[in-house]
Amino acid sequence: MWQAIAERGKRARLPVKFPAKFLALDALTVPSRQLNIFSRKIEPKVYGRVGNLEVRLARSWSEIKLAQRLRYQVFYEEMSAVPTRLAQFRRRDEDAYDAICDHLLVIDLDKTKPMRGGRAERPKVVGTYRILRQDVAQRGPGFYSAAEFDIAALVGSKSRTNRFMEVGRSCVLAPYRSKRSVELLWHGLWTYVRENGIDVMIGCASFEGTDLDEHKLALSYLHHRALAPEEWRCRARDDLYVSMDRMPPETVDIKAAMKAMPPLVKAYLRLGAYVGDGAVIDHQFRTIDVLIIMPVKNIDPRYFEHYGTPDETKSRIAADA
Repeated sequence: MWQAIAERGKRARLPVKFPAKFLALDALTVPSRQLNIFSRKIEPKVYGRVGNLEVRLARSWSEIKLAQRLRYQVFYEEMSAVPTRLAQFRRRDEDAYDAICDHLLVIDLDKTKPMRGGRAERPKVVGTYRILRQDVAQRGPGFYSAAEFDIAALVGSKSRTNRFMEVGRSCVLAPYRSKRSVELLWHGLWTYVRENGIDVMIGCASFEGTDLDEHKLALSYLHHRALAPEEWRCRARDDLYVSMDRMPPETVDIKAAMKAMPPLVKAYLRLGAYVGDGAVIDHQFRTIDVLIIMPVKNIDPRYFEHYGTPDETKSRIAADA
């Protein structure tokens, strides 16, 4: 089926890329309208506002492109990811998953620009999260993280009683990396989880750079103190596996390790997340990836006081809250 889509996509406008496990092609072009098995109406959901910032789902393909531009700016221009020629030309971080995912956006309302000819406004996207629900993933290419981690057994064994959701491509524009922006993303993400009855969140989180020794303290902490129990454990694919066990447990300084931890990984750990067995070096993005596994039932109840309890269906910072 994917080969047929690729053939039709040769005349299309949207460049996207499937992992090699799904296609023996380096690149193909498929517009979202051709992925009919994934087509669905995007509801214009606004999850909250604080001051001039708003968190909501992307409403159109043009808004998804703005999220892709933000990702390119952060991953390729600010960090050290290596763009393809096409990505460099378009100045967007994009792949095939963008067409089937929901995209959570933080918008700066003060810098949203009106368009000419009475068209919709052009929002200023300053933060984003990409979301893929299990029911959507299972109708097509599967979860993105499956290209690096063997998650099939976990999802298969837990799916009878748990609904999974993958999150990734999280980033915030540098001038907006404040507590307010990050909390808005979390309000939006947590509201989406409750709306869709999600039980488990998974996804890859990254350490910047590919030098394992540079991150040996934090990686060793994850291996010795945050490794998922057997029933939740996934392992990095054998051909990509690198050990996180870089230091003996008695030599790992906990405070120093947490200080060295990437902020997003640290936040997941504080919420109650586990990590998978082993890490993967992503040479394109020049990162060391770890798998985050977060059962909703594990989330520390202290966060409910601020973000809302699991049985609430509306964001506490919604405009009509």
